[in-house]
Amino acid sequence: MRKVLYILGQLNDEDAEWLARTGRIRTCKEGEVLINEGVATQDLYFVLDGEVGVQVKGAGEVARLGRGELVGEMSFVDSSPPSATILAHGGARVLAVEKAAIDARLRRDNGFAGRFYKAIAIFLADRLRSTMGRMRSTEGLHRDQIMDDELDESILDQISLAGSRFEHMLSILSKVN
Repeated sequence: MRKVLYILGQLNDEDAEWLARTGRIRTCKEGEVLINEGVATQDLYFVLDGEVGVQVKGAGEVARLGRGELVGEMSFVDSSPPSATILAHGGARVLAVEKAAIDARLRRDNGFAGRFYKAIAIFLADRLRSTMGRMRSTEGLHRDQIMDDELDESILDQISLAGSRFEHMLSILSKVN
């Protein structure tokens, strides 16, 4: 759930409500493909419940992501095809938000654009740091040489608010769908 806090900690209440009202909930079947490696995707996904697996050709499943995770963000930012396949595990629920809708809002609302891109940048930086930490641990480095998986102090003030925004989004989604 921590990852959604990075995103919603930077967005405001109106942004969170817009995402909830613009997106659509998908309840996924076991093995359902949300994103295909190398194939453009139309949506950005927030994992609401359950898990999705991240698979990379030649490496298999490299990660499992749960509630509050975001997928599809890398190809949204740089317009390159996705670098991994995302598979749902039984009963996973996601909020799918069309990239075209996000693009349109980014073009007409500079405030949203600034908040959204800052949130994505923080999210991607954290994901890279976590990946590097996992890589270091598999190389046999001692625990004290690995970065702790802690929240950045600069966003701690936003955590409570972000958690409330996520719960508010879920409440909106339960009424809409």
